Amino acid sequence: MKRFVGGDDRKQVTLLPECLDDFVAEDNPVRIVEAFVEELALEALGFVGVTPSSTGRPSYHPAVLLKIYIYGYLNRIQSSRRLERECQRNIELMWLTGRLAPDFKTIADFRRNNGTGIRNVCSRFVVLCRDLKLFSQALVAIDGSKFKASNTRDRNFTTGKIEKRQQQIEESIQRYLSALETADRTQPPEVEAKTTRLREKIAQLQGQMRHLEQVKEELKTLPDGQISLTDPDARSMATSGRGSGMVGYNVQVAVDSKHHLIVAHEVTNAGSDRAQLSPMAQAARDAMGKTRLKAVADRGYYNGPQIKACEDAGIAAILPRTTTSSAKAHGRFDRADFIYIARDDEYLCPAGQRAIYRFTGLEHGMYLRRYWSSACIGCAMKPQCTPSDYRRITRWEHESVLEAAQRRLDRMPDAMTVRRRTVEHVFGTFKHWMGYTHFLTRWFANVSTEMSLHVLAYNLKRVIAILGFTKTMKAMRLVGA
Repeated sequence: MKRFVGGDDRKQVTLLPECLDDFVAEDNPVRIVEAFVEELALEALGFVGVTPSSTGRPSYHPAVLLKIYIYGYLNRIQSSRRLERECQRNIELMWLTGRLAPDFKTIADFRRNNGTGIRNVCSRFVVLCRDLKLFSQALVAIDGSKFKASNTRDRNFTTGKIEKRQQQIEESIQRYLSALETADRTQPPEVEAKTTRLREKIAQLQGQMRHLEQVKEELKTLPDGQISLTDPDARSMATSGRGSGMVGYNVQVAVDSKHHLIVAHEVTNAGSDRAQLSPMAQAARDAMGKTRLKAVADRGYYNGPQIKACEDAGIAAILPRTTTSSAKAHGRFDRADFIYIARDDEYLCPAGQRAIYRFTGLEHGMYLRRYWSSACIGCAMKPQCTPSDYRRITRWEHESVLEAAQRRLDRMPDAMTVRRRTVEHVFGTFKHWMGYTHFLTRWFANVSTEMSLHVLAYNLKRVIAILGFTKTMKAMRLVGA
């Protein structure tokens, strides 16, 4: 073909053999992966197989397999079978491994058997970011998102799901029995195909009913009332869409507000975020090496004891209060319309009356103080206040901590904007990388390991973007320090 750039003849032998290193550019990120892993003390981090066995077939060094996984997750190649193929044809991986090509089972077993080591490597990279002074602002955004497990909704059961499915099966059996009766009455005796097919379907449905009964009995022994057959640790969780949900895990992250680096992460199978604020905030504070920290979260994390635990740990939680009362919706005064007077331990109501302290009760392990005014009965504003005889106000014994959190939010009106732009794009990036299926592994420990590899790859990409290739390469020498 004339006037086009021509390629080399595939059968042409080069006079001087080309060096594999020539195919990898000097500023290729794969060189950073090599430098990072080579500086790690793998045995101290918890990797198995660092010391080779004196007998048997020689094994691959853990460093080689760790490089393969870091490269794979950096390039959205998470499957062990795909990594096996890439080792055989990808020049960057050939350079990284020295032309070694482990089979997929060896690659998969390394991830399964070295979960602790991989999670420690992820933590060690966060320490490196701290040493590089990348966490200059003591402010993190905390959020959680649902990720799909390797378990379809049809393989997850609750008592409600089973009862609904049993009802559907019973209706199907009745429909097939009616069709079978009609076929026996109308079709010629020599045509048995339709009758046989109907009997097989009925037998199949009856087998499903027996299986559901067995699962129903097993559910009675489980504390949370649900079971997943493919991934036993996965749980059915509601998502933001109305009436929607998925079987998966709830991934929690704390993200630095300056450079958007993930400083702490955790995989849970709890569908709610209520109990996650304090653990994530304290993990972020420890990872960043700060004595005091500000943590921004959405209202899904609002929980009195959790905010109090943050306060005790020197963490200032900033989050909006949840609205649980329907008073405003019905045109009545809300709790916010009542002003607390600390010196008198009383509330001032919108009518100008004082609601005084009456008694203290214990509910759900929390001491709650009750207040109301004796003037409620004859108050002209009572229809705007309460349909009951008295408007009772409840105050937690540590309510001052919640009021301090509200004042911090008032002083930072853009807090929710900061939270959104800091943490939500992180989850969008992860789900884009992971694809529709999200997690490929099963069981809680393996899923946590897989998430750590994603976090490590994300942070590594961010550091290269922040510092540039040259400074990042120099920073790798700090890993082993």
